[in-house]
Parts: sequence; structure tokens; C-alpha cells
Amino acid sequence: MTSTETGAELPDAGSVQPLRLRPPRHRVSRRAILWWTLRSAMSWLAVIVPLLAGYWWWSDPPFHLGWAALAAGVIGLLHVAIMPSWRYRVHRWELGEHAVFTQSGWLNQEWRVAPASRIQTVDTERGPLQQLLGLSTVTVTTASAAGPLQIAGLDRETGIRVVAELAATTEANPGDAT
Repeated sequence: MTSTETGAELPDAGSVQPLRLRPPRHRVSRRAILWWTLRSAMSWLAVIVPLLAGYWWWSDPPFHLGWAALAAGVIGLLHVAIMPSWRYRVHRWELGEHAVFTQSGWLNQEWRVAPASRIQTVDTERGPLQQLLGLSTVTVTTASAAGPLQIAGLDRETGIRVVAELAATTEANPGDAT
């Protein structure tokens, strides 16, 4: 079946503009580095402290317990030292006229685009550390099987503005959001 048989007009191949992938324009707040550092350090302490406690409290600790604590400490120190700043360099976001663009991750990096017509909900989250540091996470839920888009580490005021802009953009882009 051709386009003339269906009544649909196909665009001329020369008139279609190529999509140029580029990083989204905006970085998250620099305070996100401290937030990611504190979260990472607390996670590693939850592993290292019990290992060290077992090593010191045991009258005759197993040989491998000390090595496990040392290995966890070294890996944790490297993770805490490298991951937050690396993540800051990668994490970006942008609100376009008809879509939301995000780039996130550090080892596994992900670029996502969500058309405004597919947005179902927009949420803001502020955990205890985020509240302390004046940060927020905006979650954009769509009908995508890949799950929601998250813009983590936004300044609190920027997060409020992003939610308001997304609400306005979603209203201006009619669609069934499915």
C-alpha cells in the first residue's frame, strides 16, 4: 500500500532534518557532588563498620575478615573519591518545547528523551540529605517501558521551576500520554 492509497503524505527525504544528538544544556547543582559523596560514604560505612566491628570484637577473627574490611575500605575510598565528580560531569538536563532531555550515570551512562505528549506525571522528591543541601529530584513518568526519567541533584528552586514548566508544557502538548 502506498501513501497515495492511504491518503497520507510522506515527507520528502530531502526535507527531513537529521537528528543531532548532543548533551542536554543544563548541569545539575554543584551541591549534588556533596550529596552523592555523602550517600556513597554512608553506604560504604554500612559495609565497612560491621566488618571492622567483627574483626575487633572476635577473640580470634578469621583471616579473611581483615582482608575483606581492607578491600572494602580501599574500594569504598576510591568510589567516594571518583564517582561524585564524574557523575556531576555527566548529569545534564534540558526542557525543550516538546520534550524533556536527560543524560545521567557514570559507568553506565544513559541519554533519554521524553516527548511532552507522553508525560503522565511529574513528581518532586527531597530526601533528608537533599533537604539539608537544598536539592531536589524531579521524576517525569511516561508510558515508556524504560521507566521514568529522573533529574537528580537540582537546586530546590530550579526543581520547583522545572515542575511548573513541565506542567505548562504538558498542557500545551495534547496527547493521550500512553
